[in-house]
Amino acid sequence: MQSDPAFRRLPPQMQQVYRQRLHHFLSLPPEQQQRMLNRMEIWEHLTPGQKQQAREVFGRMRQLPPDRQRMVTTAVRDLRAMPPGEREQIIESKRFRSVFSSEERDIMRGATRLPLAPPENVRPEESPAPPEQ
Repeated sequence: MQSDPAFRRLPPQMQQVYRQRLHHFLSLPPEQQQRMLNRMEIWEHLTPGQKQQAREVFGRMRQLPPDRQRMVTTAVRDLRAMPPGEREQIIESKRFRSVFSSEERDIMRGATRLPLAPPENVRPEESPAPPEQ
């Protein structure tokens, strides 16, 4: 970074922030580093509209209480492992309506429509149960 003229032109506080981020990144296990690099690569190829949609969805997610964030995040991961045609059925199932609010289900809908990385380490047999009618 020190050899990059753009980095050297940054205020010292920003240089320190970037150094800390790099140190944190380098302290991660290699597989976690690779996941981060994969996400950055995907983000780079999103259109401005898709980036804005992602910011809105994840901004709404951050407004949820931490325990609900975890539940919605897990559901999104499981939904992304499914064929797109089944996702809406699951989101609107009796089971999901009894567990998740309409706001949470709307966040799931938005998150599963984003062209993000496929879920990791999810085998087909681990996907959610079919919707109850």
